[in-house]
Amino acid sequence: MSRYKWVAVFAAVISLSACGSGGEEIAPPSDESLAAVADTPAANRTALAYAIDALFDEEAVGETRALLVIHDGKPVAERYGEGFGPDVPQLGWSLSKTVTGLIVGMMVADGSLALDAPAPVARWQRSGDPRGAITLRHLLQMRSGLRHSETAQPAYASDAARMLYRDGRDDMAHYALTQPLDHDAGSQFAYSTADTQILSDIATDTLTQSREPAARQAAMQGWLQSRLYEPLGLTTMRGEYDARGTLIGGAMFHAGARDWGRIGELIRRGGSYDGVTVVPRGWIRFMGGKNPSDGAYGAHLWRNHAREEGRDAVVFGGRGPSDAVAALGHRGQFLLVVPSQKLTIVRLGYSTAAQQTALNDRMLGLSELFPAQ
Repeated sequence: MSRYKWVAVFAAVISLSACGSGGEEIAPPSDESLAAVADTPAANRTALAYAIDALFDEEAVGETRALLVIHDGKPVAERYGEGFGPDVPQLGWSLSKTVTGLIVGMMVADGSLALDAPAPVARWQRSGDPRGAITLRHLLQMRSGLRHSETAQPAYASDAARMLYRDGRDDMAHYALTQPLDHDAGSQFAYSTADTQILSDIATDTLTQSREPAARQAAMQGWLQSRLYEPLGLTTMRGEYDARGTLIGGAMFHAGARDWGRIGELIRRGGSYDGVTVVPRGWIRFMGGKNPSDGAYGAHLWRNHAREEGRDAVVFGGRGPSDAVAALGHRGQFLLVVPSQKLTIVRLGYSTAAQQTALNDRMLGLSELFPAQ
């Protein structure tokens, strides 16, 4: 019997000396995972150590470089892969999209941007351009209708790859916003890093009218420092910028696991952190709320809901806690928030597509060790 199955079936009664069915002896959890668990973890300590081992099983789920479990605002388990630690920034890939969603929310709350007005993209406002109907809501919910292929064969032919690494890399937003419509704005869901890059460009233009790359980058960096990094105590989080000085908000935020955990805790606490409202509670509800074109996606947050036939399951595919939301990134980056369990879990690492199902299952197994509050 695998360690993961032992956790799932016997979590409530597990002990170091327990035996499996038919007298099969079960090895104790590793010393590394036992040492990673806090003295009072609000869950069965041995079961939690087994669940951590399951997420460091490289054959099954790939390379886990960081795992952090926060319960009721306190870290209850924390383990790192060789060469990594709490202060090592790790690329979040599409976890970055959720950060960008928070940025836009703060600007909407400030009155600098409007959720349902035509998106402030001058090119789209020319007479007769159907893209003028695209709103921030559409972009946040991935319903812009723009012709953006997130994946392709070969991989380098996708719009995401072209924008990030090839002909679009110097001015990523220009590449994204000059694409034509494939569908009417708001009519269909299509996951799109390009949509987020357009939001990053809009956010930067809100902060400065300068066309100088250095000025654009400085404006966004300064704003992030005062409005996000300092209030949350984010000491390792940093974003990358393209040659035009635009934040690469769809894919290129780096942070240590604890800082990613603070982003998750901000979401779990409804937009407040240590008594300071960073983003309105209503915006957090919007980010995790139902998308009219895909019930498993909100507005730059994934939701734990089953999807219609033909679409890949995400988060836990509707299994487990219905209020779970997650930021998910390429190669198995996972920021899970379960408000009903007062739980935030960060997993950073490298998993193949074939390992994703096992990763999701083991994240679910770990989360279910903590009872609803």
